[in-house]
Amino acid sequence: MNKEWLTNLVGKVLKVDRGGPESRTGLLLGIYDDHLSILTEQEGVIYYKTDHIKSITENVKKGFQFQLEVPENFTFKTATTFKGLLGDLRNQWVNINRGGPEKLEGVLHDINDEFVTLILNEEVIRLSMFHIRSISYGARVEKQKEDEKSEKNKNNKDDGKAEKNKNNKDDGKAEKNKDNKAEEKEK
Repeated sequence: MNKEWLTNLVGKVLKVDRGGPESRTGLLLGIYDDHLSILTEQEGVIYYKTDHIKSITENVKKGFQFQLEVPENFTFKTATTFKGLLGDLRNQWVNINRGGPEKLEGVLHDINDEFVTLILNEEVIRLSMFHIRSISYGARVEKQKEDEKSEKNKNNKDDGKAEKNKNNKDDGKAEKNKDNKAEEKEK
């Protein structure tokens, strides 16, 4: 993929690959020498090696659905090269490749020119650098759920009504008590 061409797409919502286990839709965050980064709603930031990307799709008419609001202070790992990125991810829990039989997860332990070493429970896994198509490490934007939003709004409305009803009931009782005492004094 041409780096200059891809740079023009930064900030747009795209679909990487047309289908299959590696295909994801997300906001293009950055383009680097040999990889790119996208922010997805479900999995957070995913880094794709550009030589493994078969296609990039942009829906110019409708756009792809993307419901996340990215905060201004959102940070994620960046590196000029994919190997440099892997070095920054050392000793972190990572997911390598999105699906299929070569999907792996574990703690990234070692990186060299030929392979990476992952540790998962009692297993030490060595994966060829060439066969890494994508990697993620958990940088995410928390999405406020619609249920939480509506519950919060409902609670705000209920609190106002409950307080108003309480005040109305108290006022009514106070008025009744006042009237009863006045009647008793007259008798």
